Amino acid sequence: MAAAAAEEEIAWRFSQVKGSADDDVTEADIISAVEFNDSGDLLATGDKGGRIVIFQRDHNAHNTVDYNVYCTFQSHEAEFDYLKSLEIEEKINEIRWLQQPNNSNFLLATNDKTIKLWKIVERSKRAVGFNTVTDSGLIRDEKSITSVRVPYFTPTDSSVEAIPKRIYANAHGYHINSVSINCDSSTFISADDLRINLWNIDSNMESFNILDIKPANMEELTEVITAAEFHPRKTHEFVYSISKGAIRLCDMRDSALCDQHSKVFEEPIDPSSKSFFSEIIASISDVRYSHSGRYLLSRDYLTVKIWDTQMERKPVHTFQVHDYLRSQLCPLYENDCIFDKFQCCWSGNDSHIMTGSYNNFFRVFNASTQYNECLEASREAIHASEPLQHRVVTNNPHARRPHRELSVESIDFNRKVLHSAWHPQEKAIAVAATNNLFIFQGWPAGDDESGEYMRQSASPSVSSHFSSWRRKLKNWKSS
Repeated sequence: MAAAAAEEEIAWRFSQVKGSADDDVTEADIISAVEFNDSGDLLATGDKGGRIVIFQRDHNAHNTVDYNVYCTFQSHEAEFDYLKSLEIEEKINEIRWLQQPNNSNFLLATNDKTIKLWKIVERSKRAVGFNTVTDSGLIRDEKSITSVRVPYFTPTDSSVEAIPKRIYANAHGYHINSVSINCDSSTFISADDLRINLWNIDSNMESFNILDIKPANMEELTEVITAAEFHPRKTHEFVYSISKGAIRLCDMRDSALCDQHSKVFEEPIDPSSKSFFSEIIASISDVRYSHSGRYLLSRDYLTVKIWDTQMERKPVHTFQVHDYLRSQLCPLYENDCIFDKFQCCWSGNDSHIMTGSYNNFFRVFNASTQYNECLEASREAIHASEPLQHRVVTNNPHARRPHRELSVESIDFNRKVLHSAWHPQEKAIAVAATNNLFIFQGWPAGDDESGEYMRQSASPSVSSHFSSWRRKLKNWKSS
């Protein structure tokens, strides 16, 4: 994070939007998961209808971040647990990409009960010339086979297939909230409200329970697991967050069952400001390791915090996301919005963090300078030539407000950014707003040439005119 102090501030410009512009949105179309793969060439989204849509980076687009639909498939279907008389939704809770081992890509996707491993493969050839089957797929008459043929491959139209490789089921009694892949790419953990299981990716027959916080008497239950993640570089270390606002770090070398944590990161609630809502808004909805593994990023209802793994007593930084909602906690409790689970993410070089809010707002923070911007994922930005403008929310309903200022009473709590992702190698972000996926590209703040280039990038003459600008941008991105 020390290097982030010299990081230039970013001006965000609209790049793309995926999804329907209709106001009438079906529940199944709402995006519930967003994730880039390690290279950033593929971007996967999951929705409440159990579908996964994968977008592929268009490298022919010069200096712009453009993605096209690569493949779409149905990952999960609605089920019914007859023993518990419980309906299992098809909603995708989490998507995690595996490191690419060959020309194929693999990802894990989970709903409330079942995790699936999918293989994404691109085929441009097909095998023909079989002895017992015709090229059209029909079985040949054995009497008509007079010679032995050697099958061979023939070119065909390119197609992308999603193939289910393994199903990891029947290991969780409660709703799965997290899946995290180990850096060895051979194991992963899955967490529900009370347990964390360790899986071998190559075996779906059994899993090992490494954490169980279920009390003998459920009436004594005081906390639940809300998120879990493996260390990005250490195969034996993972963290999990709980509803009481604490993060616990566990080392699997200490014990096979990690009921006793190695470290706990917690900021006590101030007794003078404690209220009925204190424990609810302190519940951590997401926790993420930085790419270096040194820092932790946690999100509760009102704030996002950065923790140093070497300092447990207090966070390094605490950023207010929407502190203006403290006066609205009662109505938010009544409409259940106070239980919304916002995710957070790091930039590829750990210099910035991002998280969402209501009214399709999202915030980007500089992890060192603490500079932050409140931006809006809106279709109005499609035709805007200027960078996204900082939005301001005020608690004074009678104040005279400029165009970019909004009263807290005017916030639309049905429009929310719960899920977002940051490109692992470039200054580009994907923001899920209801059924739309917005992609924004970062440019050096205060550089007017970027806006001119974005307006005229389709022109070949302008493309050559700004060749020097492209070299400058490339150097800035790689710094």
